Amino acid sequence: MPGGLGASYRSLADDVYKTTTIPDNKFNMMESVKKVFSFTVNQRRSEPLIEKEPQPVVTSTMPSDSMDDIELRNIQLQFPAVRSLSRDDPSVEEVRVDTDRGTVLVAVQGNRSKPAILTYHDLGLNYVASFQAFFNYSDMRMLLENFSVYHVNAPGQEEGAHPLPDDYEYPTMDELANQLNFVLGHFGLNSIIGLGVGAGGNILARFALNHPNKVEALCLINVVSTQAGWIEWGYQKINARYLKSKGMTQGVLDYLMWHHFGRGTEERNHDLVQVYRTYFERFINPGNLAMFIDSYVRRSDLNMTRNGATLSMPVLNISGALSPHMEETVTLNSRLDPTNSSWMKISDCGMVLEEQPNKVSEALRLFLQGLGYAIKVGRKKLTSSVSAEGFVVKMSRSGDSLHSVSWPIHITENPISEAAVC
Repeated sequence: MPGGLGASYRSLADDVYKTTTIPDNKFNMMESVKKVFSFTVNQRRSEPLIEKEPQPVVTSTMPSDSMDDIELRNIQLQFPAVRSLSRDDPSVEEVRVDTDRGTVLVAVQGNRSKPAILTYHDLGLNYVASFQAFFNYSDMRMLLENFSVYHVNAPGQEEGAHPLPDDYEYPTMDELANQLNFVLGHFGLNSIIGLGVGAGGNILARFALNHPNKVEALCLINVVSTQAGWIEWGYQKINARYLKSKGMTQGVLDYLMWHHFGRGTEERNHDLVQVYRTYFERFINPGNLAMFIDSYVRRSDLNMTRNGATLSMPVLNISGALSPHMEETVTLNSRLDPTNSSWMKISDCGMVLEEQPNKVSEALRLFLQGLGYAIKVGRKKLTSSVSAEGFVVKMSRSGDSLHSVSWPIHITENPISEAAVC
């Protein structure tokens, strides 16, 4: 700081600022000006105090002014691998079974000496489109080691089916259910575990009501238990008329996609939508489907009440959260015995077997274990489950002798005894 007028500034170091302050009688004014000028010139010519990193040399041949634009233009939309539905499965044997209303095609897979699971498909589908991908899922393939599976196709609904005769009177829903007696008799089955979707589940429920001793348990998916309302009746009548006269029109196709997947399917599963659209157009006989739809829309109410006549066997009632039939599954649940039935809603799907096979296979496995079946399948431990080592004994009667078979297994408590949401 200046000590007074005419005094000199004190610099903190021996630098240039010392020579640019007021002289303290060692230098004259002219010398000070020369030093200032010399310092400025030297500073301009000298290297900068902070060294800059050398600029990289761009050797790319790509234009430097629009790098991001070029990268975006080079991005192409990649679709998933092409999926298809094919009946060429060497593990499946197709058998024609005679009934009182013509023949039906039954596809059999697994060891026929094991307990039987009988499946029935929905409208516009057959065993290939409805169950093949699900039973080819890794967990379900392991399940097949413990069961045999009988896939029943409604008359004329199998892949590549010939047109039914013009004078053919398509069976009613009750008559379709009665055909299952001939299927069980043909293969020598005393009882079955039913797995049905939509219209097929309605048929299995009718069979179970009429023959409770032949059905050990039921797994019903998106099943309606009431008769058709006026809106459904009108839509389905129009669909049947177009199928008979014009074939698979765009309107019928859109209705079938909504029936199976609900709304917003294109955004969820673009590839799955294309697979089923193609299948409906190429592999389903439209005239035969019209007859099946007409039979389904004329269905009667199942006439079940919780406190009266209802399904006496254990029932697993499943619905997709996005399915248009979810409210109907709630109605069905209200008509079942709560002590032997469970309602399960699976999120983010409409067609649960295709969109969420892992959750359905897990629920089905636990359901079958709850029936007492020993199922040796690998699985991850669930934190919400209680497990213990033990034995499950399944009694079977062969002729006049009673056999007891036991397997050491890992028993898991069924977590879906009440209504569950996944």
